[in-house]
Amino acid sequence: METRQQMQVDHEWRRWLAENLILGSNPAELVGIMIHAGVDPETARAEIDQALASPYLAGAQRLKNRLAKREWILNSQRQLNRQRPAEIPRRHQLSTDEFFNDFYTTGRPVIITGMMDNWPAMQKWNLDYFAERAGDKMVEVQGARETDAQYEINKLQHKQTMRFADYLNQVKHAGRTNDFYMTANNTSQNRRELAVLWQDIVQIPEYLNTRSADQGFLWIGPAGTITPFHHDLTNNFMAQVIGRKHVLLMPACELPAVYNHEHCFTHVDGRDIDYNRYPLMRGAQVLECTLNPGEILFLPVGCWHFVEGLDISVTVSFINFKWDNDFTSFYPEQKAF
Repeated sequence: METRQQMQVDHEWRRWLAENLILGSNPAELVGIMIHAGVDPETARAEIDQALASPYLAGAQRLKNRLAKREWILNSQRQLNRQRPAEIPRRHQLSTDEFFNDFYTTGRPVIITGMMDNWPAMQKWNLDYFAERAGDKMVEVQGARETDAQYEINKLQHKQTMRFADYLNQVKHAGRTNDFYMTANNTSQNRRELAVLWQDIVQIPEYLNTRSADQGFLWIGPAGTITPFHHDLTNNFMAQVIGRKHVLLMPACELPAVYNHEHCFTHVDGRDIDYNRYPLMRGAQVLECTLNPGEILFLPVGCWHFVEGLDISVTVSFINFKWDNDFTSFYPEQKAF
């Protein structure tokens, strides 16, 4: 008769027990799971009893109670948000006071129109113009993204350097793909190499600190590029120059429903949300818009967003606002949630 080998209870098991007990799981059900996995029944019950009696678990429960109070605040804000129209408003040439008082300090997204009309880029920019002005420059892009489901989290592994003209040729003939993209993460080299193109961009003095060293970030890619759901650590402007982008937004207070387990990312796929795997997402407020050329989308700090290029697309983003935009200095050092 074959004897089943008993599973040993190691620290990984104990971490699992502690997390599930803190989350409110039934102790008897946890014993059953351990027994099913091969743990001796007496050992499983003893581990549960020891965990329940642990002062460390009691301390963790006290911290959970504090977090529950903070989550109540977030849920109250979620409830208040639902009393507004579920839309991203479009406002033409917002004044400085209107923008900062009604949107920047309240964390509300808005699409601003009529503020890019004086940009030379709006008339000059196209792929041929880029190639003529800076085709021989060496630029950095993200490549081989379709080989890695976590391409955004692993973005440092996808950096590639190539001639700008060669990259533009790929974009022109690629059709619809998410395999390569020039993003803000490639800025340090590209800002220097493509300085001639920035002569066609006009800083917006109504909203931006035009003396700041952070003068913007350039995004260029084919139709089909995806920026998966994430949030930024600053307020952000997306200024659309060429093509359209489809954007999904969730207010920052939706955090309890977003499954944010790693840094500023979630594994929820904006193209096809799996509500069986992520059931809390059924209650999340998801706003939607199409960003057109000449429009600027304000993304508040902490606002979750998913972006898909509908066409060959060129976007300029900014973080150099006139008002305080430093939220990174006190962001949690530990990024596993």
